[in-house]
Amino acid sequence: MELGFLKPLFERLGPWASVYIDTTRTTEDAQQQQKLRERSVASQLIDGGANAYTCRAVMDRLAHEPASGAPPGRALFATGAEVVLDIPLGVTPVPTEATWSLLPHIAPLPALIGEEPTCLVAYIDHTGADIELRETLRSQTVATANGKEWRGRGHRSVPADRHEWHYRNKVENTWNETADIIADELARQWPSNGAQLLVLTGDSRERRAVYNRLPEQLRAVTVEAENGGRSPGASKAVLDRQIAQACEQYTQAHLEEALNRFRAGRGRPGEHGARGADSNPGNAAEGVPAVVDAARSHQVGTLLLGQNGADAGRDVWIGPGVDQLAVQRGEARAMGVSKPAPARADDALLRSAAAADAEVLLVPEGMQGPAGGLGAVLRWSA
Repeated sequence: MELGFLKPLFERLGPWASVYIDTTRTTEDAQQQQKLRERSVASQLIDGGANAYTCRAVMDRLAHEPASGAPPGRALFATGAEVVLDIPLGVTPVPTEATWSLLPHIAPLPALIGEEPTCLVAYIDHTGADIELRETLRSQTVATANGKEWRGRGHRSVPADRHEWHYRNKVENTWNETADIIADELARQWPSNGAQLLVLTGDSRERRAVYNRLPEQLRAVTVEAENGGRSPGASKAVLDRQIAQACEQYTQAHLEEALNRFRAGRGRPGEHGARGADSNPGNAAEGVPAVVDAARSHQVGTLLLGQNGADAGRDVWIGPGVDQLAVQRGEARAMGVSKPAPARADDALLRSAAAADAEVLLVPEGMQGPAGGLGAVLRWSA
């Protein structure tokens, strides 16, 4: 999960109202249930000490929830009478939660946002390709690659005379040029769209020709899907299932790869600065003190959050700057923070990770992750 979209939350001081609410409307009493949830939000914010004008901004936003087409849930973050971010959730938050705190309470987001890897999908035929960008909850066509076309194409049969070889050779050359154009356009689109997975769909021969022309590093994150067409009326149901499966496999493999790097880099559990795999000392951190130290020096490349980890809710001490965090109050004062304030460790670390453009991965229950639920793979060794 990339956290760049959260940066507006850290450009102003709190305190913040953070709301996670179920917005499904699939039951007969959905409207009544929604009213009850909204009352619960208001009650929780008032009990938490939220000011009246921020509460009003949150309630006004919730009152304009659409009657249909709503996502399973929403996360709202408000301060100073303004809802700064309103994020659709892919997973229903249970129960509804509303808090008032110095930092926005963003720790639940990785489990609720339901983020899938961003995909580029190329719908390929013999004339070119339409390239679609698929992100969580939305998709859009971002480019079209128009290939070479030979007017001889379209004959139902190839003439069985001395021109047959010339005909076949011309068609083959034309398609090879088209495959080159498609592969070049995909390589051009890849870095600018933030995609993590490339899906090729279309005729097996045509998509294989494009695959073989992709740069090696792009082929490593490319999958081929058999069901999918370029024509406007083509059904996408089977293709959608194939893409969902490819995304799930990518996500699992990416998490396992990050955990392998973490385990190799941390040495013995709880040891920061151990000599791990590839003789890289200290390329992982584990536990609140070690991860806080790494975040403060912008070393965190991947922040690992274990579900229900004991360390997540521990207090750390913060200042207004995203890299002003410490385990002890005196340590924060020594950094120049005149009035250190307590904050949840997971919220503070996520703030630092977002500012440093680090990724965040959620380690599900049952999978061996960092002790206490907080760990990091570092960008470099200390």
